[in-house]
Amino acid sequence: MKYHKVVFQPGNVLVEAADGSKLKEVMNEAGLEFDFLCGGQGTCGKCRVKVSEGLTTPVTREQEILQVKELDEGIRLACLTAVHNDLIVELPNQNKLKHNILIAASERTSKIEPLLLKVPIEVDKPSRETQSSDWRRLIESLVRQGYKESELETTVSILRQMPDVIRGANNRITAVMYQSKVAGIEPQDSAKSMLGMAFDIGTTTIVGYLLDLYTGKELSVVSTLNPQTAFGADVISRLTFASHEENGLTKLQRAVVGAINKLIDEAAQKVSVLRNDIYAISIAANTCMHHIFLGINPQSIAVSPYVPALSEPLALDASELEISINQAGKVFMLPNIAGFVGADTVAVLLTTELDQSEDIKLVIDIGTNGEIALGSREKIVACSAAAGPAFEGAQISSGMRGAAGAIDHVYYRDKLEYSVIGGGKPLGICGSALLDAVAGLVELGILNKRGKILAFDQLTNPAAQRFKENLIQFEGQGAFLLAEAGITGHGRPIMITQSDIRELQMAKGAMAAGVRVLMETYGIQAQDIKEVLLAGAFGNYLNPHSACVIGLIPPELESKIQMIGNAAGTGSKLALLSSSEFRRTKDIAEAVKFVELGSYPRFNSIFGECTYFKIQ
Repeated sequence: MKYHKVVFQPGNVLVEAADGSKLKEVMNEAGLEFDFLCGGQGTCGKCRVKVSEGLTTPVTREQEILQVKELDEGIRLACLTAVHNDLIVELPNQNKLKHNILIAASERTSKIEPLLLKVPIEVDKPSRETQSSDWRRLIESLVRQGYKESELETTVSILRQMPDVIRGANNRITAVMYQSKVAGIEPQDSAKSMLGMAFDIGTTTIVGYLLDLYTGKELSVVSTLNPQTAFGADVISRLTFASHEENGLTKLQRAVVGAINKLIDEAAQKVSVLRNDIYAISIAANTCMHHIFLGINPQSIAVSPYVPALSEPLALDASELEISINQAGKVFMLPNIAGFVGADTVAVLLTTELDQSEDIKLVIDIGTNGEIALGSREKIVACSAAAGPAFEGAQISSGMRGAAGAIDHVYYRDKLEYSVIGGGKPLGICGSALLDAVAGLVELGILNKRGKILAFDQLTNPAAQRFKENLIQFEGQGAFLLAEAGITGHGRPIMITQSDIRELQMAKGAMAAGVRVLMETYGIQAQDIKEVLLAGAFGNYLNPHSACVIGLIPPELESKIQMIGNAAGTGSKLALLSSSEFRRTKDIAEAVKFVELGSYPRFNSIFGECTYFKIQ
């Protein structure tokens, strides 16, 4: 097979690429971090790179998406450009931009009950009289500490270590216990410290919290983009990749395990401790991310009846999953509820204590796969709304993630104003800005109830007159200009197109329909809901008024909305610090009644109604 040299700049990264391979594949193999928001399907046009040497002929789809000026400058789409000769490829600056990753959350306390225990013991010395084995004498020492002999067990690896550890420590050791299992043995008394890490593995980001398992103190917090974004922005694209791409599941699992290990190193270095000081990991993740982390093919989630391979909580050896912590370490997986309502939702419910609430509350985690739960201590119903990628920036013409350069909020004052994450020239809009922009168009009467952008001479609201210059034509349809090409960071205009509004209507329609269905299932009206709790990054950054104006959340609930931050991360921490809270996650998961929206009798009509805007 013929190979070519591909050099990526900046960084001067040299890769030998097989003839005909796509740049996307080459970049993934080289470990270059890059978002392929549509999973490399050639639909979003966001994977722009510049081929500065070895320029290739653009394919038809590139000619449709890219401007003539861009094509002439060597701009290509990495997912469509094939390697047929030596290339020098310049990656865009925004690929290295810092993303806003939500790590904070409303906290709640719980009794500290470590899932693992360190038990200092003195093993009796061997004697000719008793001829007791090392394991027998270790058992007897643990029995003196209150353990039942019949329940004690261990592993072959511990038995192999045991003779040297006991004799090297002059019979004074520390047993690392998980329930009645000896998970590890250490010389001398090492019980003074024991650390753990709680993780929230999201589709887009991963956040980890390093905790003292004795005191519950948070020692450091680390985060990163989920490297699986190189294989697709959303759950569905990764389900497809895992099921149909050669070694797809292995690639996805290695990516997330590698990210977890890097975060463990980073968290430990921040406070000058060792990975070996970490004994327990908790994982909260949606069902797809949960399965991929474990190396379980998530294919069953994607086909009817959309059931996961497993839902139960798990305690696994960290070494089995190649997680680099203490060799006695365990990984605690929170349980799933259904195929598209996962352990992250269980963690949110644990944090909010919805299962113990006297009042009916609505909990919403808005994302590409929005999870919604409604209820109280009496009962809880939940559903998953396939909101699509609009809130994450994919399939939006000027969309991007919430990173530096993204317009994050839009204001309709005497003139159009906006804020940019990190300041400087805008590069695109993230989901919160999309909501603001469209909500303003609804309030000004620039959109009709079906989402059509009206021509200037059709406007009846005097306040809309001052935005006449923002009303433009794009590809034969109306569009709303946010930033002219001359003031953006990439020289392209940033706008809201008619297609963007349609994408948002589908996304908000799915979420709003999910809320409606749960209220009908529960038998209540919006006014019966005491509180609306918005979890997750998008929910934390959006303007509640904008969400209510477009109908994402029932307008009558606007005054009841509270942002609770990364509640999934908080739930993961609670489960790590308390064995009773970890056990409680199983009760929560089993108590929730999952409602399959696709099977709900009136879902299609409800969804259709919810795509409309309410025009005053």
